[in-house]
Amino acid sequence: MVARRDLLKRHLLLLLLLSTISYGALSLNSASAICDFSITDRNKLYNFNLASPLRKYPHGVLSEDGITNCKDIYAVMVPGILFSAYVVDKFYKVEENETVLWFQLCDVMLFNHDPPRCVDCLDCGGPSHCGMNCSALVANNKGGYPECTTIGRASSIIMNIIDKQKPHMGVIVKMSNSGQAHNCSLTVSVICNENGVQGPYALNKTGTCDYATELKHPSGCAEIANIHAKGWGWFSTFVLIILCLFGAYLLAGAVYRYFFLGIRGLEVLPNLEFWTSLPHKIQSFFASLVRRFRRPSQGHRSSYSSVNF
Repeated sequence: MVARRDLLKRHLLLLLLLSTISYGALSLNSASAICDFSITDRNKLYNFNLASPLRKYPHGVLSEDGITNCKDIYAVMVPGILFSAYVVDKFYKVEENETVLWFQLCDVMLFNHDPPRCVDCLDCGGPSHCGMNCSALVANNKGGYPECTTIGRASSIIMNIIDKQKPHMGVIVKMSNSGQAHNCSLTVSVICNENGVQGPYALNKTGTCDYATELKHPSGCAEIANIHAKGWGWFSTFVLIILCLFGAYLLAGAVYRYFFLGIRGLEVLPNLEFWTSLPHKIQSFFASLVRRFRRPSQGHRSSYSSVNF
């Protein structure tokens, strides 16, 4: 009986491990799909992927340690293999006065140890799983009770750069939620900071149900690639303009001489004598340059006199 109970416990713990790994893989894939953003500026491509793994942050900007609690560690021994499973929380948290905000970037939140305590959380997991079906949840203290409102979902994320003059500064992640009472939103500024994670610290209310905060994170730094300019350069454009003006000059002159002066044949081209003599003039110009550079050397050689022995 005891052996069967231990075997059942091992199977349950193994199932917990596999479900945790599967959830992490699915979350990472879904986050990668909605967290890509690229912009081109001055022949440079700025590519942001907030869910891309970094050396110290394997999940990118996604919080794996909102209030990390790894106390519940289980070890399941299977013949020849040791599995270690642990459960963590996945969210960011920021408080301002009597308002508490939980959010996760590019994915849904996960609470295992200290879920939000709300009077109403029907559209984000319900009272028993409050906060686990949305990406941003805010609780306002009303009458001594926290009243929760869903303000963001991963499916509604819109990304843009913070400053168009400085594309490398970071990106803005905006998520929203349309409810029966309010249309709510959360704007998170992910500022490039290669030294580590800072924040979120402050929570600003920008509308009736609109909130904003900022986070400094290495994932906010773009991968920059140079793009070879395609099309005409400035010199090619200049030559094209000169050729167009020259063509317009010949056409206008020919029309005038043909219709108003009654000239026919090749003489209809304006300044025909000049254009026919132009090759000879160019040849004479280069010949004079050659003679000019040859004269000093010839004069130098002629300054020596022959000596008879």
